[in-house]
Amino acid sequence: MAPDNFSGTGPVSPGEHLRSVLRLVRPLEPVRLSLADPANFAALHGAVLAQDVAAAHPLPLWENSAMDGYAVRSADTANAPVDLQVLGVVPAGSGADPVLGPGQTVRIMTGAPLPSSADAVVRVEDTSGFHETTVRINVPVAPGRDVRRAGEDRAAGAPVALAGDPLTAARLSALAAAGAASLLVRTAPKIAVLITGAELRTPGSTLSRGQIPESNSLLLAGLLAESGLPAATVEHCPDDPELVRARLDALGASHDAVISTGGVGPGEYDVMRQVLEREPGVRAVRVAIRPGAPQCVGRLRAGALVFALPGNPVSAAVGFELFVRPALRALQRHANPRRPVLRSTVLRGWKSPPGRLQVLPVVFDEHGGCAPAVDAASISHSVGGFGAAQGYALIGPDTTAVVPGDTVDVLRLQP
Repeated sequence: MAPDNFSGTGPVSPGEHLRSVLRLVRPLEPVRLSLADPANFAALHGAVLAQDVAAAHPLPLWENSAMDGYAVRSADTANAPVDLQVLGVVPAGSGADPVLGPGQTVRIMTGAPLPSSADAVVRVEDTSGFHETTVRINVPVAPGRDVRRAGEDRAAGAPVALAGDPLTAARLSALAAAGAASLLVRTAPKIAVLITGAELRTPGSTLSRGQIPESNSLLLAGLLAESGLPAATVEHCPDDPELVRARLDALGASHDAVISTGGVGPGEYDVMRQVLEREPGVRAVRVAIRPGAPQCVGRLRAGALVFALPGNPVSAAVGFELFVRPALRALQRHANPRRPVLRSTVLRGWKSPPGRLQVLPVVFDEHGGCAPAVDAASISHSVGGFGAAQGYALIGPDTTAVVPGDTVDVLRLQP
């Protein structure tokens, strides 16, 4: 194992640590998935494009009606009100192209192809006196009124999405509409969550002195799901070095990444750290952040990336947000592996430790101002207040106090 920061070396900066984490990433191999196969839908949603996609045809494909109404030659409406002869109806999906002569019209439905001889649509609410063969047009319309032009959204060959774009529901719909039959993508990595801790008990269990409910499995599985990266495996393991090693070997061989919580400190009972000391591709670090300083990160001999986070839930959540989530998104070559940093006005002040990045859970008001969700003096174990957190304030190492009215950087996690 590489020399670690528990043996006397100073802490590493959060930026340096993130860069070292991202250097470990080997992007997943892309696969091609058909949009027509329902079995692919779950894998496609949340996947990341591995190549640019251009429109195979114009969007829209042809001129069509933007409204229910009547397709007309606009010149015939110039002296409205005027009665026009109704030749028939063109519903959506019809391939009919009726020819309109002077004083003639057809009923048309939203999305239906506009007859080649028409140049405008009169909305149904602007007509009256409907009979099967005639209709009164009450208003004049200009050429192009309520007509969707072929290619006005995208021309054939124009880009629709780029490599690195995540496949949201809206983007998948757009790509299908643009004529894509299959996509080259990087699907979500296979991720295991391994929870350790002798003090942990199943939620709802009767607790003895020194025992606490286990919540980190819910935390990490939830954070992964909220990031579009559902956990493939969630396991609990006793604080036994041989059992921990066996589970890391098995999970490391069958997953792309393993995330653990607990046992990463310098103490004699910190089993996860002791087991990972035997892994040459893993190192222990102390990051200059509060909370969540002790971590182990690297690549297991079995193959997977490993992220060993502290056992305190808020510390684990901070480590996940700042370092694990960007690495997992980088596995898919996501265009934006990190969340954007926003600015927020402080509503209620707090103190910050010098020399470290303080990552403080906050809540926001309706104007985007922020206030602490937990006591800034005891962040890591303030689980109750953390449950209301909507984001994190990022306070730099040179700041020792934040006062109302200050503007700070924040990562906003929830609306």
